[in-house]
Parts: sequence; C-alpha cells; structure tokens
Amino acid sequence: MKRPSLDSILLASTDPERLHAWYAALDPEEDAKVDSYLVLKFGAVHLLIDSRDDIGDGNPEPGRVILNFDVADVRAIAARLDGMGTRWLSELEDRDGSLFATAIDPDGNYVQFIQLSEEHRAAMEQAGS
Repeated sequence: MKRPSLDSILLASTDPERLHAWYAALDPEEDAKVDSYLVLKFGAVHLLIDSRDDIGDGNPEPGRVILNFDVADVRAIAARLDGMGTRWLSELEDRDGSLFATAIDPDGNYVQFIQLSEEHRAAMEQAGS
C-alpha cells in the first residue's frame, strides 16, 4: 500500500494575484497557471493559490498553520521581502548558529524562513537515521 505524501498546500485568497506575486518573489522552481490555480513549486511541495468567495481578506488565526521554508540565504530573502514592504512577526534572529525570521504574507499568514547551520542540519539528519 502506498503511503500518503504531502504534495501541495492550497492558500485561498480574496486577492490571489497579490498573494502570488509575494510568493513568486521567493524564486520558486516552477511558476505556472493551471486552470484557476496559480501554482508555485518549492522543493517537493506545490503551493496552489486560488480565489474563494467564502473567506475574509485576512487570516484570523495565522498561527494555526505556518509555512516553513528552508533557505540558503535568509538575509537575502529578508532584504527582498523588506523591499516589498513585508511586515515581520519575528525579525531575523540567530538561534545557536541557525537563522530564523517569520514574515506575514499579504493575507496575514505566517511564513517562516530558516537557514540551518551545518551543525543543526547534521544533527537533524542523524536523528532521522
């Protein structure tokens, strides 16, 4: 029996073009429109952005689900998003050699960017084996 795999995450928005532009600034591997969906691919996961009329303009509970992006240069990502006027829940900080920052996307969702140190990455890989 095939085990489930997480293939995609759907973000619904009242302004999908605005939300798409914000996530596209993260330099996805793929960026396409498929039917009504704006689709960006980050690693093995597709981020689908769609318009819905049964939601509000902003996420009322943004801490419920947080998207985590593993990045090579969190400072460059933060600078790019600063240039777009992004609000930050948590500014860039060093946590024992790894860098973390949590942004608030245009719809109010929390998006965390993580640049793990080589030591933390090795420890995670060892724990998973």
